[in-house]
Amino acid sequence: MTDPLPASPALTYVCRLEVDIGVPRDFGVNPQGRRRFVPIDGGRVVGPYLNGRILPGGGDWQTVRNDGVVDLRAQYAIELTDGTLVEMDNAGLRHADAGPGQGPGESTTYFQTSARLNVAAGPYEWLTRTVFVAGAERFAYQVTVELFAVGNVFM
Repeated sequence: MTDPLPASPALTYVCRLEVDIGVPRDFGVNPQGRRRFVPIDGGRVVGPYLNGRILPGGGDWQTVRNDGVVDLRAQYAIELTDGTLVEMDNAGLRHADAGPGQGPGESTTYFQTSARLNVAAGPYEWLTRTVFVAGAERFAYQVTVELFAVGNVFM
């Protein structure tokens, strides 16, 4: 007799982050790979649970590994429409691979992250007690992040 698989945790859509980015700075190669820093210039946050703007001044530290995978950690600040400040620490992996049956130039991109948010006590305190996952997409001067809360969220 086999046990049934456990149920997957519920996901609740929180918001979309449109993160404006600057020109990457190359720090050279170390034993883990090529190190880069991508400045965060601002952006917006729109969604059913969070709305506001991304403050300029954050950044995304990246290691481009020898296998082509970008290991990243972005840290930035969000100012919600009511003035509440939220700190976001978002780490993940990005890579593009040609999938089975795909020819040159027909790649799929994997860009997934997990995030931690911090905020002072108050109406958004639930952010500090919640794990977040996100799917992201990279453009020339912007990264979009679709943020989801994992599990039962008590907002």
